[in-house]
Order: sequence, then structure tokens, then C-alpha cells
Amino acid sequence: MVEVEAATRGAVEGRNQVTTIGLRAIYQGGDILGEGPLWSPADRRLYWFDIQGRKLRWVHHDGGSPGHLDLPMRASAAATRTSGGLILATELGLYACDPLAGSLAPLVPMTFPEGFRTNDGKIDVRGRFWWSTMDDDHGARPGGLFRTDPDLSTRQVLDDLHIANTVSCSPDGATLYVADSRRATLYAHDISADGQLGPRRVFAQTQGGPGVPDGSAVDAQGFLWNAQWGAARIVRYAPDGSIDRVVAAPVAQPSSCAFGGPDLATLYVTSARQGLSPADLAAQPLAGSLFAFEPGVTGLPLPAFAG
Repeated sequence: MVEVEAATRGAVEGRNQVTTIGLRAIYQGGDILGEGPLWSPADRRLYWFDIQGRKLRWVHHDGGSPGHLDLPMRASAAATRTSGGLILATELGLYACDPLAGSLAPLVPMTFPEGFRTNDGKIDVRGRFWWSTMDDDHGARPGGLFRTDPDLSTRQVLDDLHIANTVSCSPDGATLYVADSRRATLYAHDISADGQLGPRRVFAQTQGGPGVPDGSAVDAQGFLWNAQWGAARIVRYAPDGSIDRVVAAPVAQPSSCAFGGPDLATLYVTSARQGLSPADLAAQPLAGSLFAFEPGVTGLPLPAFAG
């Protein structure tokens, strides 16, 4: 475990508050494309993926040896299941996975256009699994956002997204946040009780600034924590889209985040080495590691998927 320092900045009464947070590299695995962190209360594990490395990884909150499961396909997002194990979003569709037994079984086989894979995804407070697809060619062709209900019925709900990330809901379940990283924009959609999405509205943007919005996690206060690829930072947005806090990361490409631990008081952050030059890697040897810190707030408890 490596301890590094990260500066935190937040607007307080019109001034910038600067404090120090210990951002820990708790797993130094050199992920090519770390993504999809997920806390499992039943397993007391933090799961995540190396998409390009075709691995499902995990660490135990209480210590112990980390582990991984080699996958026969690329997978990128997951949710826990009430029946045990995980549901995975993969380039071959949705799969049931029992990491403890090392088993995989198809739940919703799907065929995507050539050159597409899954990307981000999370469950909402009503137990629906939302997940996205993208073109491997930097999102040149639009991908989509899908919703899978507990009866495993699956439908595409958005199609004008190039690199769909974030895919996180508000504590009251009334708002879905979705980033299009290619457009450097975070959007918000109203969600009806039956899962229909209202028109998108701009929530926040990083256009003209360093980096783009990537994966996110919502805390119990309704603030959105967003990992910003290329900007070496995690930004906490207030519900009105204003920046509340910025946490600097020791790597250029933090990719996603999730709250975990028994009290959901730890924020885990994945990262990537993909696209970095040898000089970049020499300057940031922790690229591709899993980080963690305690932000002073707790995460939003999310249900397991019933399907």
C-alpha cells in the first residue's frame, strides 16, 4: 500500500478551502483500463475490471490477498445480485458471475455492432441495472444506454451518446446522471417511476479545461463524485451542478469511483495506463492502480439486482 498526498479544494463562503487527503494506492496492478468499481456488502470486497486485460479484480476491505478472475470476454460494469454473485455487462451481453466459484453463465446474450463493447453501468435505487456501450474507436460512432429490469427485460433507452459514462442516480431515484466523455459533458435526465427518461439537460461541463468526465458515484447527500480522465482529479459536484470540491490524483487517468466499506465511508478510484507513453508511465508509476480515501461523507446505499 502506497500513501500519496492529494489536495482538496472546495468553495467555502466564496473562498477556496485547501486541505489534505491521504489517497492510498491499495492495489498496484498496472491495469490497462481499470473501470467499474463495485462494493459487495455480502463479500466485503471491492470489485473492479481491467477491461482490456479481461480481468475481474477484487480486494478485501479488511485486508488479505487481492484476487482476480480471468474472463473470456471484455467486461466493464457490474451489480451485486440478491441470489448471490454479480451481474456483468460484457461485450457478449449480460452474464451471471460467481467470483467465489469462478463461474460465468449467460443471462441476456446480445450482439453489438462490430467494434463495440460495454463501458459503464450501475444499479439505481429501484433495482434497475443501467449500462452503456461504446465504439472502441474513441467513440467515433455513437453507442447507447440500456436498462435491464429485474425480470431481465432489456431495452436501449438512449442512442445519441459517444462515450457514455457516469450512469448514476440521485438518492431519491428521480434523476439519472450520464456523461458523454467525447462531448466533455455531464447530463441529467428525469426518471419516471417506470424507468422512462425525460429530455437531457446539461448538468456540468469540462469543455476548454483539462480532461473529460468519466465514471461517477453519488454520495448520501446527493452530491456527484466524478473521476476526470486526463485531468488527474476527482470532482465533487453539488446537485445544482456547481463544483463543491476537487481532489487531485497522482495519475492522469482516474476512470471511475465507488463508495465502499461496511459504512460506505471509503471512496475507491480506478485508473488506467491505456494510451500513456513510456515517459508518461515513468512520471506516474502508479497509473493503473486502485486508490482509496475517506472523503468525510458516506456513499449512497444501492440495492442488489433481483434478476
